[in-house]
Amino acid sequence: MSEEITVGALWRRWRDELARHGVPTPTLDAKLLVGHGLGYDVLQLMLHERDLVSISLAESLAQTLKRRVSGESVARIMGQREFYGLAFDLSAATLEPRPDTELVVDLALAALPDGGAVLDLGTGSGCIPISILSNRPDAQGVATDINPGALEVAERNAERHGVLGRLTLKQGDWFGALRGSASEEERFHLILSNPPYISSAVVETLSAEVKDFDPRLALDGGPDGLAPYRIIAAEAGSWLRPGGEVMVEIGYDQSEAVAALFAAAGFAKVMVHKDLSGLDRVVSAHHMEGAKA
Repeated sequence: MSEEITVGALWRRWRDELARHGVPTPTLDAKLLVGHGLGYDVLQLMLHERDLVSISLAESLAQTLKRRVSGESVARIMGQREFYGLAFDLSAATLEPRPDTELVVDLALAALPDGGAVLDLGTGSGCIPISILSNRPDAQGVATDINPGALEVAERNAERHGVLGRLTLKQGDWFGALRGSASEEERFHLILSNPPYISSAVVETLSAEVKDFDPRLALDGGPDGLAPYRIIAAEAGSWLRPGGEVMVEIGYDQSEAVAALFAAAGFAKVMVHKDLSGLDRVVSAHHMEGAKA
């Protein structure tokens, strides 16, 4: 019995195992996971298909295969996810960034004035403010999160992408992270958030990849999924400059309810923005000119 297996045979074996368990992208996942274990990207993996791997090493690497079969995402297994063209470290304390959230960054970059200041609430991995600051070297940012583990990851990502000197990280629940500090005198041109927006009862019905591995704090938006929006709508005006703007990611069926919350809180120019799939994805609203700063 051979004590070795080729790289090509190994990833194909993993592909077949993933397909047997109903994983939707077995070929890509197998290549990524085998490559990750061997230190190759997908192109390098193809160039090393004939290389031999010991059976003992293959069995050791197979722990990642078991994790994928259990529902854990490839990005979590590899410990990072690409967002807005940048690689972000992940941990159990952070939500895995999704492409839909890139719309928040697009809108923020278009709206942020020269030298602007941005606040990101519930920052997680820091993907939103770091992507903005990476594209706007004139801008400054503050990011908050209730989870200290998430802030550790965000700090690491900010340092990795060279924006740590322009991003202040604060621990606390929503705007509570800003109170009782020098930031109390700050006002922002933009306030952003991708808050938890799934209703509590629905969380358990989500795919294993989400409900079992994304942090519950980043998913559960209360009984109706709107609890964070009520807080943001009620308090954002106190932290925005007159004419400043708030932008929040929403669930596909929440645009009417979230827009109504901001309108009732006295915001103007409340707008709903669709993602590339044509689904309602972001609600934006302006702090009225002349309002209390």
